[in-house]
Amino acid sequence: MTYTIGQVSEMFQIPISTLRYYDKEGLFPEMERSSGIRRFTDRELDALRVIECLKKSGLEIRDIKQFMEWCSQGSATYPQRRELFFRQKERVEQEILRMEKVLDMLQFKCWYYEQAIADGNEDRIHKMLPDQLPADIQILYDHAHEA
Repeated sequence: MTYTIGQVSEMFQIPISTLRYYDKEGLFPEMERSSGIRRFTDRELDALRVIECLKKSGLEIRDIKQFMEWCSQGSATYPQRRELFFRQKERVEQEILRMEKVLDMLQFKCWYYEQAIADGNEDRIHKMLPDQLPADIQILYDHAHEA
């Protein structure tokens, strides 16, 4: 089955201009064209899923292009491809840890302001800080304040 650039844009929620840019950068080297019109196949959709994953993991287009070139070079580049994915996995894991701290701070502050609103001030909360908070809130507070 083939898809138009408009259909792919809708499926992936990616602007048509971005898809054109990816094509211009050589990220779809085997894309079919019919009378100059791009025809995406399942092969390009699979590539696009990987491209979007790598982009969301923080990889730049030039590095994604390198990955796609490795793919076209065959099995000899498996080690480089594997290393790229291990490196990106580590980056994402570090970002998740960072964001867990952010989430804990947000949860703590939600609790904090719920209490302040209920009390009409922050006096009671200030007396609990830094280590006399309710146990579940203390865990959030401590994690959010780790160095």
